[in-house]
Amino acid sequence: MLRKMKNNLAEILFITSYPPRECGIATYSHDLISALNNKFNISFSIKVCALEPGKANYTYPPEVRYTLDTSLVSGYEQLALSINKDKNIKIVLLQHEFGFFKNQEKTFQKFLRTVSKPLIIVFHTVLPHPDWQLKSEIRDIESSCESIIVMTNNSSDILINDYGIPEQKISVIAHGTHLVRHLSEKFLKIKYGLKGRKVLTTFGLISSGKSIETTIDALPAIIKECPDVTFLIIGKTHPEVIKYEGEKYREIIEEKVIRNSLQDHVIFINRYLPLPVLLEYLQLTDIYLFTSNDPNQAVSGTFVYAMSCACPIISTPIPHAKEVLTDDIGIIFDFYDSQELADDVIRLLNNGPLRRSISSNTLQKIVSTVWENSAVAHAMLFEKISRETISLKYTLPVINLNHLKLMTTATGIIQFSKFNQPDISSGYTLDDNARALVAMCMYLKQTGDPDCIIEIRKYLNFIKFCLQPAGEFLNYVDKDKQFTSQNQSVNLDDSNGRAVWALGYLISLTGLLPPDIVSDACSIIVKSLLRFEAVYSTRAMAFAIKGLYYYESIKKFPWNRFLLITFANRLVQMYRHESNTTWEWFETYLTYANSILPEAMLYAWLVTGDTVYKDIAISSLDFLLTQIFNENGIEVISNKNWLQKGQVAGHFGEQPIDVAYTIMTLSKFYDVLKNTDYLEKMHIAFNWFLGNNRLHQIIYNPCTGGCYDGLEETHVNLNQGAESTVSYLMARLTMEKYH
Repeated sequence: MLRKMKNNLAEILFITSYPPRECGIATYSHDLISALNNKFNISFSIKVCALEPGKANYTYPPEVRYTLDTSLVSGYEQLALSINKDKNIKIVLLQHEFGFFKNQEKTFQKFLRTVSKPLIIVFHTVLPHPDWQLKSEIRDIESSCESIIVMTNNSSDILINDYGIPEQKISVIAHGTHLVRHLSEKFLKIKYGLKGRKVLTTFGLISSGKSIETTIDALPAIIKECPDVTFLIIGKTHPEVIKYEGEKYREIIEEKVIRNSLQDHVIFINRYLPLPVLLEYLQLTDIYLFTSNDPNQAVSGTFVYAMSCACPIISTPIPHAKEVLTDDIGIIFDFYDSQELADDVIRLLNNGPLRRSISSNTLQKIVSTVWENSAVAHAMLFEKISRETISLKYTLPVINLNHLKLMTTATGIIQFSKFNQPDISSGYTLDDNARALVAMCMYLKQTGDPDCIIEIRKYLNFIKFCLQPAGEFLNYVDKDKQFTSQNQSVNLDDSNGRAVWALGYLISLTGLLPPDIVSDACSIIVKSLLRFEAVYSTRAMAFAIKGLYYYESIKKFPWNRFLLITFANRLVQMYRHESNTTWEWFETYLTYANSILPEAMLYAWLVTGDTVYKDIAISSLDFLLTQIFNENGIEVISNKNWLQKGQVAGHFGEQPIDVAYTIMTLSKFYDVLKNTDYLEKMHIAFNWFLGNNRLHQIIYNPCTGGCYDGLEETHVNLNQGAESTVSYLMARLTMEKYH
């Protein structure tokens, strides 16, 4: 059925060079198509027409449907006819580089005019100050297409100001970058035989335009100050260069290395590296050097690959570098100026804190351009110009426990991370371990995977450790497993409520779990509930109701039911006191974990059958949904400013945990009430993690399996702590049964 449905999807034809052809645009297109397929393979299908510079003998992957020998006139007309006849093709996207069509410019322009499908042109080079002929050529291309994509604001400005292209026709979508796990630099240097070395790197298909001699001429001065320097030159000679001049340029560089006695400091890696290997070389790099001598190079793929690996970059002033390399994330030096380059390299190599600061700033700068975000931007453009033949549906990522396991020690799950690396100095919390226990119990229920019982034991043992003799739980534990003073300065009722929720949910899985785990959980929850009647915190009571509902499904004790009804009645009183026709809520404000309150009322109704609880559950949830769903999707209440009664919501500081709780609440309401509006909103809310949010950026990181810590006003918080990672996992597991 899926295969049949996929065959009926709208098709987008990419006209581009394509692997195994070795060129930058081929790699770019392959990376973009991979990202689009990963995120939107149930929305549209992508096919490729591979551009070839004359006779070629490539073996292409299955997505390549056509080839075009760009040197032959006849191929253009035949391709246009094939495109126009194919009813499945809804959009054509063409990657444009002047060298592709230089021998058949008029034929190429006629081809563009002949294609009857909506056409997108991606300009990889945009030359400023065009003469009349070039300006006329670009204007002809523009008149044949529906949309133009460029990769920098500078290129957009040139098209508007120098060519007179309408601004509304141009989309700026930055060159994509790779999500990287960021392995240890020390480990990678040992792996590649560079232990103890300071590594300078450049990479890409080699040609004289890279001006590698600028670095070679700078090396003697650099080595004098930093004798442990190694310069890596990664990449084979460009195939088009080999065609006309062989290895002449590389031989010139090799001779210069020998002449300057630099053989111990320069390593040529004369091959086209697989992507994972290339990214590892870049991760071990101390400084990336970009020495292009072309002042009109609009964008560089090698440049952004280095940024994705958090390399500090020293670059010549190509337009891309001037736009991206602000003072806090890189250094710009003049073309061919080896002395300036040497001074900059020495300064950076001798200043470790500055390099680390640049690396951190680079990651924050580059995250908006990862391939997943590029795919979202392209897909939104496809939907816009598709004449209603494409409707975007995000593909559910596979369930990935890698980051959760990375964050988990023998003690429990660590509270915070620095980017994707656990920050053990932040210690542990009951909150995070209770949520992690829920998540892993959900995972066990869905998969039956017995391996996850290892983590379940860890998280349950942490909850047991936090239980105090009087029955209350403490929340904050340091890295040495000592309770911190924060436990005395913060109200811990909500944490206690979350613990009851987690314990009750675990007990509800009796039969799936080893008996000793269930027995432990029962002992803990019984002791904690003895003093819970004194809890009046709104969300603590709601979490407790949720835990009691699950506990009640296995063990029916009068005290449990009494507590549940007591808490539910308190929430009813709060609702009746605060609600009116325009504010159907329990408090005079909306804060965090809001959806837990109507969900608790639904559970109370399911246990007791009292329709008062049901009515309040529905009215309060429906009110909440009006406050957090809009034309942009879901925008949960900001953690910067709570929404006060009678005020307008602010949406900067959206937390994954609130989106996840909303999804879980909608799931329960849909399962019980079968209102399809809840199901629709559930999907909308989950897509927030995948890029359907205010910034159109991913919050879930599919490379690590972690989740970013929040959506801020202008950027994503790149740390992947326990709260956000576990929250995403709970949301993803919730969505599985609707897949």
